Amino acid sequence: MKILFLVQGEGRGHLTQAISMSQILRNAGHEIAAAMVGVSPGRVIPVFFEEQISAPVFHFSAPNIVYNSKVAGINLKATVYNLFKNHAEYLAGLRLINKTIEDIKPDLIISFYETFSGLYNVLYRSKIPMVCIAHQYLLLHPRFIFPKNSKISQLVINLNSKFTSWHSAKRLALSFREIESRNDLKITVVPPLLRREVVNMKAVSEDFFLVYMTHHSLSKQIIEWHLAHPEVRLHCFWDKTEVSDEFVFDETLTFHRIHSEKYMQMLASCTALVTTAGFESVCEAMYLGKPVMMVPVPNHFEQECNAMDGVISGAGVTSKTFDLSIILDYLPKHIDQSQKFRSWYHRGEAMFLKEIEAFGVKNKVIVS
Repeated sequence: MKILFLVQGEGRGHLTQAISMSQILRNAGHEIAAAMVGVSPGRVIPVFFEEQISAPVFHFSAPNIVYNSKVAGINLKATVYNLFKNHAEYLAGLRLINKTIEDIKPDLIISFYETFSGLYNVLYRSKIPMVCIAHQYLLLHPRFIFPKNSKISQLVINLNSKFTSWHSAKRLALSFREIESRNDLKITVVPPLLRREVVNMKAVSEDFFLVYMTHHSLSKQIIEWHLAHPEVRLHCFWDKTEVSDEFVFDETLTFHRIHSEKYMQMLASCTALVTTAGFESVCEAMYLGKPVMMVPVPNHFEQECNAMDGVISGAGVTSKTFDLSIILDYLPKHIDQSQKFRSWYHRGEAMFLKEIEAFGVKNKVIVS
């Protein structure tokens, strides 16, 4: 089949999932005709994506989350304001998606939680089948366990997940662990998508903590903790562009600009990972047997859900702040779940191909 990807450019997870899926599909003889990525001001798509997706990449304007540097959390008012302020650019982005799809004429569209995917289906009445892939679709599953007192937040995030997958043929819900699928809800529960670079890594344990943050404003908490515990070695990855690729704060604290290969090497050799509860980062650590401290970004309900689900799945511990003393206290209690996680992960390739290639069979039947 000729397949086109629609990828949300916010964060790293959806991008790496698209890379992993492209590797699976190419090995099975399919063609990735193009990858379309939603971008926004101030957000730079990491170089590794264009290098590793091995397909033409098209950018279009898409909504993004705005962070409040003072409280190191999501600025909801600014996020909503930008949605209305930039509506003309977003409509142009939708037109670009439609034109590119018309030019390429793919047999199948795979969306990685791209905001405009469902809207594209509704506005343009596309007859091309679409498969939507994301961990967020697991939150639509009746068995998913949410944080307490979060009914309104549940409603909002699940409405967004439905919005991204309007008129899609199937939702593939990425999960830390096996849960039964719900065909009546178009939900098939599948293992995480990890790049082959992760799977081929050899894990060792060196004396440092690795920190990955979605926004550089969160570094203030890291520095505060570090000044009180200078004996603990920290390597942190951030998205701050106005400093050097490697910013040495002092002898035991170094900040690195996001770099895929460098990050993976450090993940494979760290003692533990401290991260802002992104699904993909936690999965990579679980595969390599690294304990995780998950720190959801304030006002980021999706990450709160990831953290709770990660704890249930044995990934590690969660915290509301970057108080690394929590992971220090937790380490002696950690039970390694990597073998169980790897067993679940390695079932994934066959499951993905079965779900996706079913559309190729349907199309052939229609044509004949």
